[in-house]
Amino acid sequence: MIEIQAVTQRFKSGSGTVDAVRNVDLSIRKGEVFGIIGRSGAGKSTLVRTINMLNRPTSGNIILDGKDMTTLSADDLREARRHIGMIFQHFNLLSSRTVYNNIALPLELAGLSKAEIAKKVTPLLELVGLTALKDRYPAQISGGQKQRVGIARALANEPKVLLSDEATSALDPETTRSILELLRKINKELGLTIVLITHQMEVIKVICDRVAVMEAGQVIEQGEVLDVFREPKHEVTRALIGDVIAHELPKGVLARLRARLANNDGDPNKGTDHLFRFAFTGSGVDQPHLSEAVRRYNLDFNILHGQIDEIQGQAFGSLAILANGTADNINNAMNYLRAQGVVVEELNHVI
Repeated sequence: MIEIQAVTQRFKSGSGTVDAVRNVDLSIRKGEVFGIIGRSGAGKSTLVRTINMLNRPTSGNIILDGKDMTTLSADDLREARRHIGMIFQHFNLLSSRTVYNNIALPLELAGLSKAEIAKKVTPLLELVGLTALKDRYPAQISGGQKQRVGIARALANEPKVLLSDEATSALDPETTRSILELLRKINKELGLTIVLITHQMEVIKVICDRVAVMEAGQVIEQGEVLDVFREPKHEVTRALIGDVIAHELPKGVLARLRARLANNDGDPNKGTDHLFRFAFTGSGVDQPHLSEAVRRYNLDFNILHGQIDEIQGQAFGSLAILANGTADNINNAMNYLRAQGVVVEELNHVI
């Protein structure tokens, strides 16, 4: 559906040039919700704006539904943009127009009659739950309702792609959840491809099918959301996930572990204590894999830290444990757990 091929976005600055996006390759499937996450300045918003050519890339290509957006004429680009909706962090509504007329604006610009506009706007008002508020002005509705207006307006031209640039970051948690539920509903009912920019891993966890992590203008990690949560490869990804599911041990726990492992002549690998993180998904959360490993291999497990959550409707659990036993038994137990689908990561290096 969307192919981002070797895209670089370079800007001039007082000290020379800055590559806000550097040689990015991404493939976004039709009908999925694809998240792009990163910290402030990572380049994610700059990247998403190359998809509809609000930012024309310095180099590289954007292929959308088989068309190379970077090679289109001005007229063809205007036509292609009609099939790309966009919603923004700060809503961008016109204060002098009612809810109805804000949604109708792109249809008026497209030259539709009042009857044609009403035929499109009325079901959109129902879709986003604003029928009763259609005659109110932006100043008379809440932030969440304003974002619903923005979403309906973005859908007015029946786009194939919806770009969401930090659309929930100005909203409170409860309103954020309702907007994400609405976007997922739109994705499912309309088959719309959604590209979602955010700095909040909680948003990725709730709604996205796949995710790309950006840092310093580059994609440093990407994959299915559940896989990225289970086995984050990059420290930036671990830090972002840590905002939702704790991946780092509390400082007090680390201090006690260091004191305990100091008895191993300063080398934890010489002793019988080993620190591990386990990640479980799906039915593995409900299975007694740990107790079975303890029984089979004569180990002691001390649970240090843990959490169970849900990602895309699937249970996800993360545990940090201290295992005590012979080296052979610990090795055999970890192999057993891996065979049961548990992701096992040894953490002695953090001590």
